Amino acid sequence: MSGPAIERLGPGETRAVAVRIADAFQVLAATVWLVPEASKREAALTGHFEILVDHAMRHGLVYGTADRAGVAVWFPQVGEPAPPPADYDARLAGACGEWIDRFRHLDALFEAHHPHDEHHHLAFLAVAPQRQGQGIGTALLRHHHAVLDAEQVPAYLEASSESSRDLYARHGYVGREPFRLPDGTPFFPMWRKPSGR
Repeated sequence: MSGPAIERLGPGETRAVAVRIADAFQVLAATVWLVPEASKREAALTGHFEILVDHAMRHGLVYGTADRAGVAVWFPQVGEPAPPPADYDARLAGACGEWIDRFRHLDALFEAHHPHDEHHHLAFLAVAPQRQGQGIGTALLRHHHAVLDAEQVPAYLEASSESSRDLYARHGYVGREPFRLPDGTPFFPMWRKPSGR
C-alpha cells in the first residue's frame, strides 16, 4: 500500500511545523481551554509549539510529508534523558502571555502521567484540516512504527480527542486511564508495543 512520501525535517522548518500543528489543533477542546480567546489562540499555540519543535529538532525526530500537509514530532525516551528546552520558562511566558499558568498546568499534567519505561513519545501528529481523512496521519505513523518495530521499542502518546484516540487504536495503541484538564476535557494516554513482540 503506497502513501505520501515522508521526509525527516531540519531546523530551518521549525516555524513551519509549529504553524502546521497550531492550525490543526486550534479547534480542539484542550486548546480552547488553553487559550480561550479565539482571536489570539493560533498565535499563542504557534509560539508554544515552536519551542517544542525546536527542542525536537535538537533532541528528537521531526517528519513531514513532501508537501508538509502532515507532520509528526517524536521524542525518543531511551537511554540518557534529553535536557529540558533552553530558557523554557522565559520563552513560554513570551509565547503564551496571560495564559501561561494554563500551559504550565498542562505541562505538569503530562509529566505526572508520563510512563517511565523506555519508549518513543509521539508529542504531535498534525495534518492540515482540509487534508484530514486522506491517510496522511496513517502514513506518518507507519513510517516511524517501522523503525520502532525493527528496534523493538514501544511508543506512547496522549490523544486529545476521541477521533484521534480511535485512529491510534487502529494502529496498535492501547488506551490507559484518561486524565483531565480542570474543565473536564480528557486526554487519552495510549501505549503501543512493538509489532512482533
